[in-house]
Amino acid sequence: MSSAAPTAPDAAPDRAVRSDDVPARAAGRWVRLRAAVGRHRGDLLVGLLFTALAGWLTHGLWPDPSGRVLALNPEDQTLYEWFLAVDSRALLGDFGLLTDRLNAPDGVNLMANTTVIALGVAFAPVTLLFGAPVTFALLAGLNLAGTALAWHLLFTRVLGARRLAAALGAGLCGFGPGIVSQTNSHLHMTAQWLVPVIVWLVVRLLRAADPLNGPDRRRMLTSAVGLAAVISVQVFVGEEVLFLSALTLLVMAVAYALADRALVRRALPGFAGGMLVAAGLALLVLGYPLWFQFAGPQGVADGMFSPHYFSADLTSWWTLSPLSAAGSDDAARLTTGPAEYNTFLGWPLLVVALGCALWLGRRPLVLACAAGALVMGALSLGPRVIVGGDRTSVPGPYALLEDLPVIDGALPMRFALAVLPLVATLLVLAVDRALRGTGRARRLVPAAVGLALLPVLPAPLPTAERPALPEFISAGHWRECVRPGGVLVPVPLPTPKEPWPMRWATAADAAFGMPEGFFIAPYGKGGTAAMGTWKRPTSYLLSEVAQRGGRPVIGDRERRQAAQDAERWGASCFAVADGTRHADDLRATLDQLYGPAERVADAWIWRT
Repeated sequence: MSSAAPTAPDAAPDRAVRSDDVPARAAGRWVRLRAAVGRHRGDLLVGLLFTALAGWLTHGLWPDPSGRVLALNPEDQTLYEWFLAVDSRALLGDFGLLTDRLNAPDGVNLMANTTVIALGVAFAPVTLLFGAPVTFALLAGLNLAGTALAWHLLFTRVLGARRLAAALGAGLCGFGPGIVSQTNSHLHMTAQWLVPVIVWLVVRLLRAADPLNGPDRRRMLTSAVGLAAVISVQVFVGEEVLFLSALTLLVMAVAYALADRALVRRALPGFAGGMLVAAGLALLVLGYPLWFQFAGPQGVADGMFSPHYFSADLTSWWTLSPLSAAGSDDAARLTTGPAEYNTFLGWPLLVVALGCALWLGRRPLVLACAAGALVMGALSLGPRVIVGGDRTSVPGPYALLEDLPVIDGALPMRFALAVLPLVATLLVLAVDRALRGTGRARRLVPAAVGLALLPVLPAPLPTAERPALPEFISAGHWRECVRPGGVLVPVPLPTPKEPWPMRWATAADAAFGMPEGFFIAPYGKGGTAAMGTWKRPTSYLLSEVAQRGGRPVIGDRERRQAAQDAERWGASCFAVADGTRHADDLRATLDQLYGPAERVADAWIWRT
C-alpha cells in the first residue's frame, strides 16, 4: 500500500490495538469466571441446596412478609422488626446506641438489647426500600443457609473432609433442631455464620505459631488482626453466640492440650501472644460499646432471666423436636417454648455420634469435641437437674457459674446450641474416614449417619396471618399528627406481652418515637434488668379500658395527670385506629382527657 493512500480515522494503530484488547479482556474475564465456577462448583451446589432448604423452611412468610408472621413467636418477631427498622436509620445518619424511638423520653440502650445492629445496618437498604418484615424474612432464611455453608467451607478447607461428609455435618450445624427452633424470631442466635470463621482464624493462628510450621509471624499477625475484626463484628450481631463459642473453644483447648502436650509446649508462647494481640485490638474497638452496654444510659449489668426456669430437661436430649419431621407435639412440655428446642437431638443421633467418637479413637480433635459436647451439654441442665418435667435435688454443673457477673445473663438451655457443631464435627470425621477407607465401614458409617439425621430433618416453620396496618400508618397520614422525630402515642400502648403497636413505628422506619414498649432496661428492683417499664397513670387507665371496656369517670385529677404524662412523654398526639378493641370506649375516655378527637384516615387523633 502506498504511503499516500488514505487511512480510515478508526484504523489508527493506537486505536486498533485498544479496540482489539476490549473483547480480549472481556473474554479473559469470562474465562476466569468460568474457571472459578468450575473450581468451586461443588461448594456452589451445596450452597444452593442449603439456600433451597432454608427457603422451604421459611416459605410461609414469603407470600406477604408484612401480612404473615411466625405463628409460634409473633411477639419477638415484632420486636426484631422494630430493631431492624431502628438499625436501618444508620443509613440516614440518624442512629445512636441510645435510641429515643421507644420508651420515650428515657429511651432504650441498643447494646443492652439483642438489636442485631450489624445485620440491621448491612441490610438497611432492603429495610428502607421494602420494609423491615421483608428484611426479617430474608434474614430468617439466610442465617440458616449462611451458617450451614460457612461450616461446610470450614470442614472442607480446614479439616480437608470429603464434600459428602462436610455437607452432612454442615447441614446439622445450620439446620439442627436447636437452630431451627431459634429461627422463631431469634435472629441474634441463628446468625452463626461467623463462628466457623472464628474457629478457622484460631486454628490458623495455632498452626502459624507452631515451630514445626515456621513459625510464621506474618500469618500469626494477620490471624490475630482478623480474629479481632470478626469478634468485633460478632458482638454487634449477637453477643450470646460469641460467649458460647468462646467458652466452647476454651473447653476444647484444654482438652486438646491434655491430649497433645507436645503441641502445647511448642506453640503456646506464640499462640498466647497472638491471642493477646487479638484481644487488645478487639478491646480498642469494643471498649466503649461494652461500657455503654453495662454502665451507660439505660444500660444493664445483670441477667433478667431465671436460670432455674430456662434449664434443659435431661430427657429432652434423646427426644425429637416437635419441629422435626419425625417429632411429636407432646415433646413441647419438656422445654419453655417453641424457640428453645435446643437439646432435642433424639436418641438415634446421640447413639451414632457416640459410636463415631469411639470408632475414631483417641485423636486430639475427637477428644476435644467430646469434652466440649459433654461440658456444654451438662451446663445446659441448669442449677438443678430436671428429668421428665420434675425438678430434682441433684445440682447441675451450671450451679458453679450461677450469680457470676455477665454469665448470669446466659440462658443455661442455650449452652446446648454449642453441642450441634461438635456432634457435627464428629460425624464429619467419621464419614470422611470411612469414605477414604475400604471394607464395610465405607458404606456402613455414612449410612448410619444418614439414618440418624433423617429423624431430625426440620419441617417448615408454622406461620399465620397478622392484622393489616391502619391506613393512618401505611399511607403516611401519621405525619399530619406528629413530625418526624416526635412522639406518637398509640392507644393502647405497647407492652412486652402485646407489642403490636410497635409495628406502627416499624412501618414508618422508626421515624417517630413512642412511650413504653418491649425492651430490656434497668427498671427492676434496685435498678436491675427488667422487661419493659412501669406504666404511667394515664397509660394504665387506657390499658384497663382496652382490656375490659367501659368508660371510667374522668375528673380534674385525671385530666391533670393526663396532661403531665403527655408532657413527660413529649407526645405530639394520641391515636386510636379503627378496629382497636373497645375503640369506642377508648375514644370516649380520651375525649374526656384531651378534648374532642380529630379524624385522620382510619384513626382518631388527639393533639397535645
